[in-house]
Amino acid sequence: MNDEEYMRLALALAKKGMGWTSPNPMVGAVLVKDGKVIGQGWHEKYGGPHAERNALTSCRESTEGAALYVTLEPCCHYGKQPPCTEAILEAGIRRVIIGSDDPNPLVAGKGIRMLREHQIEVTEHVLKEECDRLNEVFFHFIQTKRPFVVMKYAMTMDGKIAAYTGASKWITGEGARAHVQKQRHRYTAIMAGVGTVLADDPLLTCRLKDSKNPIRIICDTNLRTPLTAQVVATAKETPTILATCRTEKERWRPYETAGCRIMPIEEKEGHVDLQMLMEKLGQEQIDSILLEGGGTLNWSALHCGIVQKVQAYLAPKLFGGQTAKTPIEGTGVASPSDAFLLKNSMITQLDGDFLIESEVENHVYGNH
Repeated sequence: MNDEEYMRLALALAKKGMGWTSPNPMVGAVLVKDGKVIGQGWHEKYGGPHAERNALTSCRESTEGAALYVTLEPCCHYGKQPPCTEAILEAGIRRVIIGSDDPNPLVAGKGIRMLREHQIEVTEHVLKEECDRLNEVFFHFIQTKRPFVVMKYAMTMDGKIAAYTGASKWITGEGARAHVQKQRHRYTAIMAGVGTVLADDPLLTCRLKDSKNPIRIICDTNLRTPLTAQVVATAKETPTILATCRTEKERWRPYETAGCRIMPIEEKEGHVDLQMLMEKLGQEQIDSILLEGGGTLNWSALHCGIVQKVQAYLAPKLFGGQTAKTPIEGTGVASPSDAFLLKNSMITQLDGDFLIESEVENHVYGNH
């Protein structure tokens, strides 16, 4: 096996930590000696040992002279765990092969420099693109202190998210819906608007076995969420935040009694100021959000520039209907030149449906 093949193994290990490590990165590590894998590990959960230490712990033979493949630059500072560079030096590793650089200011090249200062051969940027993609959430959050927002929707090939009657179950098949559940496990929070709560009364939880539920965030400018809604009724089991512009404490009380948390946010253009909301959520270590909003919230999120990625589940169906809802409503852009541009698109087939994932170009409508 060559460097890329060993790094692919490390990437596969890193993915096992998906949903459990935030706000830390997903990392995988593989130890190789004399052409044979002698140890492997991954960062299993936030606060737990890092991938490098787990790989070293799994070894049943001497690591002297071995090579270490790791998807992210080893840390060199004390956090919840001691530095991995220290463990690498103690283990007698002779070569370290790295996928991504760590943009964390506490690391940012210092780990690599420390290894080289101790005469360890370091090879950088092996499968860098794949390693970077794995930790797009961590890289965004560590540099901006704001959540990485993924706008997700399912639509027909004529761009409808519901029939003209409002019926929307189900646009996509079971394969696509199972993929959505994995995303709910992967990202820290899920966000919807009060309109979605009133129309569908969703639970917004993850239905996979051995998974975690995302923190639920409801954008509710005027606090219209019914006390009978499922998100309120289950708030004591699954953390639920109501972001609202209403400041009267007596309006908050019944929701707080039910277990919800009220997050007061200033009003902007008639609704919750989403930029301020992102700032507050970032301060609480919420590093990622799956946005499962309706057309109104999706437009507001795009318009104010908080969306980093779009996941469009596309079903080979046609609904038609002049009044049938579309994924993004609001005012819309005035000209094709004002369009929100998407880049680096990837297409995945999920049974009979398609998932198109794209990054959003950094731009706020009207500011270019």
